[in-house]
Amino acid sequence: MKILIIPLIMLLLSACTYYQTASPTINKFDQAWSAASGALVDQGVSITNQNRAAGIVQGTIGGAKVKITLLSQANGSVRVEFDTSGTTKHDRTVIERIASSYNRRMGR
Repeated sequence: MKILIIPLIMLLLSACTYYQTASPTINKFDQAWSAASGALVDQGVSITNQNRAAGIVQGTIGGAKVKITLLSQANGSVRVEFDTSGTTKHDRTVIERIASSYNRRMGR
């Protein structure tokens, strides 16, 4: 009798279906926007302007002004541009560090 019950239980358990709800897809622009803003904060940049509709995040660090522009592409990707202006003589690597932080936050 025990020999018959075990296969029967295994058969019933194998017929069970587990449904997992699909995780929401993160919008690529949202992910890039969050990474860009976070990268500035990571590197000590004081954010002075965030215009999500225009895809622009701006800030200052030392005497330098930093600008990140996010552009949605037709293929669904997001082009990200990093720019500095003003004096960067005290910190010539600021833009490279911000780009590195951005890439880390994007999982690259």
